[in-house]
Amino acid sequence: MPIYDYACDCGNRFEALVPSSASPAPSCACGSSPRRLPSAVRLGGVASAGPSRDDAPKSWRGTRNGDRETVRHWHQQMTRREKLEQKYPELAGDRRPVLAHEGRFAAAPLRAGDPVPGESAS
Repeated sequence: MPIYDYACDCGNRFEALVPSSASPAPSCACGSSPRRLPSAVRLGGVASAGPSRDDAPKSWRGTRNGDRETVRHWHQQMTRREKLEQKYPELAGDRRPVLAHEGRFAAAPLRAGDPVPGESAS
């Protein structure tokens, strides 16, 4: 059964499974008869946010000693990721600078704005 998009005069938009294109439109929640809209193109598959900043190489060796193609590839990937994070900030994660990451902070790095554990606030 195909999925069709519908819109009602009350402003409600919804999708519905109908047996065929000749089938009558399902009624809206307000009780009126909606009109069928041209369906959006739907591609099968899974959306991917691509590699995260943590996946990017962090050393000279990680870029295959500065291989131009590797550097270009990662530059393109991170540019795409940056645009995606601007549109969807929840993908960016915690971008605050890390102030301490060794010793007692090895398991949970201290970031800017975090209270220092063990110190009293005066």
